[in-house]
Amino acid sequence: MVSPMINACSFTFDELLEASSEHPRRSRQKNYEAGQKEAYAARVVPMKKIWLGLTLLAAVAVVALRVLPAMLEASMNQVLVHDAFQVKETDLAFHNSLLIGDLHADSTLWKRDLRERGRRGHVDLPRLREGNVAIQSFTFVTKTPAGMNYENNDSDARDNITLLALVQGWPRTTWGSLTERALFQARKLTDIANNFPQELMILRSPKDVQTLLSSRAKGAQTIGALLGVEGAHALDGSLANLDRLHSSGVRMMGLHHFFDNAVGGSLHGAGNAGLSEFGREVVRRLDELRMIIDVAHSSEQSVRDVLEVTARPLIVSHTGFQGQCATPRNISDDLMRALAERGSLIGVGFWDAAICKVSAEGIAEAIAYGIELLGVEHIALGSDYDGSTTVPFDVSELAVLTAALRARGIADDDIRSVMGGNQARFLRDNL
Repeated sequence: MVSPMINACSFTFDELLEASSEHPRRSRQKNYEAGQKEAYAARVVPMKKIWLGLTLLAAVAVVALRVLPAMLEASMNQVLVHDAFQVKETDLAFHNSLLIGDLHADSTLWKRDLRERGRRGHVDLPRLREGNVAIQSFTFVTKTPAGMNYENNDSDARDNITLLALVQGWPRTTWGSLTERALFQARKLTDIANNFPQELMILRSPKDVQTLLSSRAKGAQTIGALLGVEGAHALDGSLANLDRLHSSGVRMMGLHHFFDNAVGGSLHGAGNAGLSEFGREVVRRLDELRMIIDVAHSSEQSVRDVLEVTARPLIVSHTGFQGQCATPRNISDDLMRALAERGSLIGVGFWDAAICKVSAEGIAEAIAYGIELLGVEHIALGSDYDGSTTVPFDVSELAVLTAALRARGIADDDIRSVMGGNQARFLRDNL
């Protein structure tokens, strides 16, 4: 009898070979499988490296989109380093009694929540309240030329705002349309006003201005926002887009910025060109819509042409005076007089090319010069906050300017007019 153990362990010769790694079929099978593994590795390993690289690239892009906008703005909208300003209690009390307004800030250009107090830039709602500001004009920048300067810019130069829009994650519609860029910035403010009406109110009419002032007189801290556009190139060459901007809440239109456009010549363009025929059509339509015309960056000939086309007063929202600060940024005193004769309002800027001396005292000097040149009723504040400018203080520190105006000997009633009274009156009369 064969032992069951021997029977269980019995194999034929072929079975033993089959089990052996030396069997030809087994060897061929192993070689085939090894080749398949090598081929798989050759395909998969590079793909894993590619996906890893793409993942890392995506992570870097996400970090860049979060960090770069803040870094960029921090480098462009600066405040001169200074110790805490010491404002006398009497000057501070007077400042807090004023109705304060400013004609120009580009705050919507940047990636910030304007409802939160920022650690960079110049303006947001909390800092406006700290500065006792009642009315702030927000102006929408839609295009600036590479190599931007005050003397001569090419209309066809590469656009800086396209890249900024991409880096800041603006909607795709804004990438190729200047009108959409303006509308996008307008929505930033109208969304706040719609959702937080106690904080922000869009000023569309004289009635709105009066409602704002009445509510503030009763203790409300609501800020009135006048929406404007910096440069009529934001129309994308279409008069119909002016109506779209008006419908979005825009009530002030700057005709130019740093380059000549379809409307006409810029102060910083290729020549002192005046208004084009399209520009004259734009001015007439602005009159029909009762939108305020801002000539802050218009060539002197364009300004003269606008004065011929319209009988309404204009605004120079942010500027200085050539006789006080002789730079290419400021138009002649004679043209300023012509504007004043029309009842126009001049916003005095806070940065070097406008006032030459970047300090509270320098701003006060420019304001005093404007009062002497044109009359106090024509002078207002036009900071150019958040406009890629370096300023002596942000909007929360405006009391230091009030103190500087008093120290210069300007009468309190005149200070009330300049700090905001003139702006409120102008808006009640011209919206």
